[in-house]
Amino acid sequence: MHTAILTFDGYNELDSLIALGVLNRVPGSRASIASPTPRVTSMNGVTIDATIGLEEACEADAVIVGSGSKTREVVEDPAIMSILARLDPARQLLAAQCSGTLVLAKLGLLADVPACTDLTTKPWVLAAGVEVLNQPFFARGPLATAGGCLASTYLATWVIARLHGLEAAEHAMHYVAPVGEKDEYVERALRNVTPYLEPAAISA
Repeated sequence: MHTAILTFDGYNELDSLIALGVLNRVPGSRASIASPTPRVTSMNGVTIDATIGLEEACEADAVIVGSGSKTREVVEDPAIMSILARLDPARQLLAAQCSGTLVLAKLGLLADVPACTDLTTKPWVLAAGVEVLNQPFFARGPLATAGGCLASTYLATWVIARLHGLEAAEHAMHYVAPVGEKDEYVERALRNVTPYLEPAAISA
């Protein structure tokens, strides 16, 4: 199963790279950095190479829209948004982290779905006509959003649970959680994610 993490110039390292690391711990899972250019530089000056383009990302089993300091520029870019208009919740899991929620909102994918985002982005998402929740994670069907950089672990947990089952998600989170606090971290992730999982994912 392939997850594409949309990562733009000015990206937030915590949002894109934590999810990448957790997802790639799962056997049979492949997570890729997807960007509109061959290289992107983070809000803190970290330059990375994209592994796939946006067109290939639109064919992935799951897509996580990462956040960054230039998201408002992204949603005003017709070339980028015309490609992302191919994202389809009927055949993909679609998730967004912090300001990535604005991208899903501008694509019209959150018209009837409340969302989570960071405090800086909240006014822009509200202005796009989307209800913003005061919580770190929310999902409905194939759509999920998270607010706060470290909530990226919840998005990763949700994607893994949906694509590979809850046990795989527990194992992945247990692997990356701090020593001596592993049970606590896994329990917190499951507490935030499992209320929004479909019964089939919970029993997998």
